[in-house]
Amino acid sequence: MTLSIAPLAAEEVETLCALARAVWRHHYPPIIGTAQTEYMLAQRYDPEVIRSELTRNAIWWDTLREEDSIVAFASSFPVESGDALKLDKLYVHPTRQRCGYGGVLIEHVCQRAARLKYSRVVLAVNRRNDTAIASYRKHGFEIAEAVVQEIGGGFVMDDFIMQKSVAAEMPLEQPHAS
Repeated sequence: MTLSIAPLAAEEVETLCALARAVWRHHYPPIIGTAQTEYMLAQRYDPEVIRSELTRNAIWWDTLREEDSIVAFASSFPVESGDALKLDKLYVHPTRQRCGYGGVLIEHVCQRAARLKYSRVVLAVNRRNDTAIASYRKHGFEIAEAVVQEIGGGFVMDDFIMQKSVAAEMPLEQPHAS
């Protein structure tokens, strides 16, 4: 089986949104309830929202493909303070979870952060999302703080902010002539 990472193409937006709905409806109702799950899907995974984000220079949408099928995705962007890259979304199809696919995308985002000279990668994860928290810890993230944020519709996000330090990639040393 061949895995590859590629930028999300405009013609794949509906496919990505369908994958997001499958993941969210499988995973989130026990954590945040069905009403908030559907509210957040409508907020974040309307195809027009994604298409708009694809036109921005400072946001990356990465897809992980198994053969030619998108089985996972991530999005990331620089935080306002300028010292970190935010891993904003990371989702893997329910039948492909626990196969290391999330870790592949985490590593990809961390490499981008290092290449762009960011000192860390940050993310927000629901405090009750024990599976994701354990996975992020496994990949070197630590809880930095807890935040509660109103998102409209009478809903809140009750999250941990997690972070991981990344070392900026240094140019390879040239061998010294003797």
